[in-house]
Amino acid sequence: MSSATQNEDKIYHYLCIGCPMGCRLEVEEEDGHIVEVRGFTCKRGEEYAKQEHVEPRRMVTTTVRVQNGRWAKLPVKTTEAIPKERMMELCERLRKVKVTAPIHMGDTILSNALDTGIDVVASRDMPVA
Repeated sequence: MSSATQNEDKIYHYLCIGCPMGCRLEVEEEDGHIVEVRGFTCKRGEEYAKQEHVEPRRMVTTTVRVQNGRWAKLPVKTTEAIPKERMMELCERLRKVKVTAPIHMGDTILSNALDTGIDVVASRDMPVA
């Protein structure tokens, strides 16, 4: 008498944020490997589902304090998506940042944020008050 092990397929559901369509995605996994991605209507959806399943990443957009600027806060963003589980840590770090005007859109505000190799840059110009 022989015993056979049965592979267990798991299906995970995601809502795509890769484009305005908002496709409902399914990722089928077998033995820890992606077998199939379903529900996408564009290539970005398929790529998003795979990335989201393996290592979710997000762009971070927030503000930092400004000294001598026309406004008190400067909008900033990451140059690339960072691991989702590090978002709050990055926001906590940025809460302690204070920059001095003038600042130009695209200026680096925080280099190599959290040792990720990703920078945080200004999202707009900040003239002197």
